[in-house]
Amino acid sequence: MFRYVIKRLLMMLLILWCAGLVIFTLTYFTPGDVASLLLGKEATVDVIAQKRAYLGLDQSYLVQLGHYMVNTFIKFDFGESWVFSSPVITELIIRLPRTLIIGLTAMVLNVVIGTLLGIFAGTHEGKWQDSLVMIIAMVFVSAPDFFVALLLILLFALKLQWVPAFGIDSWTCYILPIIACSLGGIAINARQARSSMLEVIRADFVTTARSKGQREKVIVRKHMLPNAMMPIITGVGGGLATVIAGSPVIESVFSIPGIGAYLLAGVNQHDYPVVRACVIFFALFASLAVLIMDLCYAFLDPRIKAQYSKGKKVK
Repeated sequence: MFRYVIKRLLMMLLILWCAGLVIFTLTYFTPGDVASLLLGKEATVDVIAQKRAYLGLDQSYLVQLGHYMVNTFIKFDFGESWVFSSPVITELIIRLPRTLIIGLTAMVLNVVIGTLLGIFAGTHEGKWQDSLVMIIAMVFVSAPDFFVALLLILLFALKLQWVPAFGIDSWTCYILPIIACSLGGIAINARQARSSMLEVIRADFVTTARSKGQREKVIVRKHMLPNAMMPIITGVGGGLATVIAGSPVIESVFSIPGIGAYLLAGVNQHDYPVVRACVIFFALFASLAVLIMDLCYAFLDPRIKAQYSKGKKVK
């Protein structure tokens, strides 16, 4: 098991390195002179040249790439914001809790509510309960997050005035963003859980358990759910990365000063150190989500444990 974890950690480091390489290359070859955009139209040629030299933009691609990779992955230095002249890592640390509150809370709701709805629909196949859950899931899967967020603001913030529409003045400001983030994930997890339950419900071991007179709740809890968890875990792992990756839209709509809003500001203002650092963060979070998903696989599937228990894979 230890070898399995080490292998996954090394793969995660490789993913982060590739993400850093790709985002640096994309920002480097983005059309336009960054120094001119930062200084404005009234800047002279000499001032622009000095700005380019100060930012290191006058160096070649390979030299800039080498400095970036060493500073980021060896020294853990993301540099300073070109617009605000403040350390990027400081801003990330300040904004990180807000993004995690929204993302992780939404993910918990996705897993708990979505899985329970899927189990409920799967155990009532063909009945009105199953149809109702699937109709609701289809509606929220089809609706974009920003559209749902705007509807929530119009109804609960402006019309009913139950919660604030934007900002982070109190804990109530997080209610609408969390709901907007979680509805789509709940629908996806419900559909996945229902599909997994329908595959397991027709299995021979379930029929055997019923023939022995076991209660339906016991069959669902001890026999059906553990065997249906593998596809559900796959959806949860992907959903966790999707929730965090979608935070720029939600944070922008609700004016939440999180990492997603920081990324959008960096893109709009051509602040490439900010963009690169935020992309690395999202890649790290997505990699951790996949790592947790793989560890859950190893915990639930004895075959994965057997592959690494004696130091070599079992064919």
